[in-house]
Amino acid sequence: MRGDIVVHKELNKTSQREKKNRFMRIVLIGAILFFFFSLYQLSIDYGRLFSGVWTFLQTLTVMVPPDFTYWREVLAAALESLQVAIVGCVLAIIIGFGLAFPAADNLTPHRTISWLLKGFASLVRAIPTLIWALIFIVAVGMGPFPGILAIMIGSIGMLIKVFAQSIEEVEHGVIEAMQATGANWFAVVIQGVIPTVMTALLAWCIMRFEGDIAESTILGAVGAGGIGWELMHAMRLYRFDQAFFVALVIFVMVFSVEFVSNRLKMKLKHT
Repeated sequence: MRGDIVVHKELNKTSQREKKNRFMRIVLIGAILFFFFSLYQLSIDYGRLFSGVWTFLQTLTVMVPPDFTYWREVLAAALESLQVAIVGCVLAIIIGFGLAFPAADNLTPHRTISWLLKGFASLVRAIPTLIWALIFIVAVGMGPFPGILAIMIGSIGMLIKVFAQSIEEVEHGVIEAMQATGANWFAVVIQGVIPTVMTALLAWCIMRFEGDIAESTILGAVGAGGIGWELMHAMRLYRFDQAFFVALVIFVMVFSVEFVSNRLKMKLKHT
């Protein structure tokens, strides 16, 4: 009898594995077909690509050497972009951290609350940060404030999702053991869940800050303050040498943040 049960379970596992492999093959074939269909329907002019490369090489000769004349204004704008990213990201971390626990399936007071919070996170994630910046520029005017709001909203959507997923990975036995001792919801969260997932949450915060730094430079191009505005201003005036200097500053800023964040993530892995 036991042998029949074992054989039956193995057959079920094999059948499920075959269904999964069949589904993956269908998805892969569909993706490949859609890729070639897109190449055909978009009617890409490859001749323009080759001519564009030559135009780009000609532009490079104008960009070198970079113009350092307005270095004070550019560095001030870079600092503003950094401030926008930091303030927006910190606010998003605070809000996302508070909403992630009721959004997690294993800690939510009610399934409806989890569904609503995850739906809200999906909604704000679906709208690009650049669109949020344009919306807030209309609402509050130009400057760094709409950039901060756009970074904050865009980051909240992502952080609620990843924070909740990290919390849901906590073993259910840990939560049950604390509840068995009479611990309330807040005690379970503070004493049981947060110490378990803190390393993962910090890693997600660092990764999100890297993305916010890059997005803050783009938001300036639409009037949300920062170094992106300086880049667009130089490009509109066809001052490619100035634009090259701004691009160098952006590269150094983003590279420095990624270097520091990678060191932090390495330290987190060894803690």
